[in-house]
Amino acid sequence: MAGMATHVITGAGSGIGAAVARRLHARGDELVLHARDAGRARELAAEFPGARTLVGDLAEPAKLSWAFSHQTLPDRVDSLLHIAGVVDLGPVGDLTPKSWRHQLDVNLIAPAELTRHFLPQLRAARGHVVFVNSGAGLRASADWSAYAASKHGLKALADALRAEEHGNGVRVTSVYPGRTASPMQAKVHQQEGKAYDPGEWIDPESVATTILMAVDLPRDAEVNDLTVRPGR
Repeated sequence: MAGMATHVITGAGSGIGAAVARRLHARGDELVLHARDAGRARELAAEFPGARTLVGDLAEPAKLSWAFSHQTLPDRVDSLLHIAGVVDLGPVGDLTPKSWRHQLDVNLIAPAELTRHFLPQLRAARGHVVFVNSGAGLRASADWSAYAASKHGLKALADALRAEEHGNGVRVTSVYPGRTASPMQAKVHQQEGKAYDPGEWIDPESVATTILMAVDLPRDAEVNDLTVRPGR
């Protein structure tokens, strides 16, 4: 994808999202960075000069439509990159409806709602939707039920969207990273009661490389599913 492409990115404040945003910003593409509130939007605008911001709380997907109606959305979207996510571990016997709902809202329902809003622009640009999923979106382990359920749902969303939009020229990719060094991974280790050493896990820059490979792939091909595992 060459030239001044426009990318809408969630999760650009840290980890994989920040790595992707830095790469795209450095090559001169236009960024529209999602932020949960105005304060976070100002921080992202300062970190990525020239980028536009879009404010809306992913934890309240039913309110995103109202929030966006008071802002200017881009006329063209070459890629919509769903990278934001939350995790809250615990056995099924302990997880509350609040914890289930929060993870489903942020990890699954909000991406569906964002995609709905940007589909006209994606169709016009023959754009690309990337869902950064997780290894938990392919298999569920003990204490990961709610998070894995949200990510299994995200896989279903991506698969259905791909089938629906292929004829419109919209490409859809799911990326399944293994454990990646990030603030989320630090939280996971804390919840697991384990010491955290970021050097043991995938560098976010490596996952960013795989995402941009899929986005930049020539139009004669499409990466549907991409699994990235720790190399050590």
